[in-house]
Amino acid sequence: MRELARRWGIKSIFRGRSSGRRFFILLVIAFALMVADLYSAKVRESRAYLSLLLTPLQWVVDVPSRFAGEVSDIVVDRSLLVKENAKLKSEALLLERKVQQNDALWLENNRLRQLLKGSQRVDEAVELVELIGVNPDPFQHQVIINRGSENNVVLGQPILDAGGVMGQVTEISYYTSRVMLITDARHALPVEINRNGFRTIAIGKGELDELELDHVPDTADIQENDLVITSGLGGRFPRGYPVAVVSEVIRDPGQQFARVRIKPTALLDKSRHLLLVNMPESKVIPFEEVK
Repeated sequence: MRELARRWGIKSIFRGRSSGRRFFILLVIAFALMVADLYSAKVRESRAYLSLLLTPLQWVVDVPSRFAGEVSDIVVDRSLLVKENAKLKSEALLLERKVQQNDALWLENNRLRQLLKGSQRVDEAVELVELIGVNPDPFQHQVIINRGSENNVVLGQPILDAGGVMGQVTEISYYTSRVMLITDARHALPVEINRNGFRTIAIGKGELDELELDHVPDTADIQENDLVITSGLGGRFPRGYPVAVVSEVIRDPGQQFARVRIKPTALLDKSRHLLLVNMPESKVIPFEEVK
């Protein structure tokens, strides 16, 4: 403090032998000013003017403090904003994941409801099974279900989804079974046109969205959008299960047979929950014996 006073040329009023006297004089002056301020309106008015004159100085003195406070607020606010932004992003990702899960659950519940409606149209007893695998070979349309010999699955049992026939069991292991889809190029299914009872065979072409009716006379009464159902012939599939819808009929006057393309009603590449039809063993024909 003394060094600061020395630099600015200020001498302490309390240095020397007369410091006590000076302190007393200043004390008396201060007391007099307080009494004057208390009882004299002119002194109060002078103090107000003096305060007005000192206001710019006070503002200038306060500038560094206010600037430092604003900078600190900006830094703190930016840090908080960065943290809140990161938190909101993570929460948005979590909410998006939950929304996606809810959408998936909704779609799965909808498919299960449709499957339940489909099971009500089947006279035979059915069992709900789940698709757990797909044959990666593009030339073999096969899937794997989570039922096997432990669950009394037998060769030739039909597999359905909510839309119609998907295929039949061709191989069985202890816990799983392999199902050949109706679109497999090796598969043939006895069917009939629901509108008029015309019977024929639906042949797989190796394409998931299309089959073809075999040896259909050019004069046969088949129209687009006709529903194709199982005929029950051959003893493999009970009669009346939806198989496909006629998508195109091509008649060539120079050919004996018409070309009839049909589109499966089952969602062969999308269904996950399926119905395994529990037919009496006396009606189930082993796959190898089917012609």
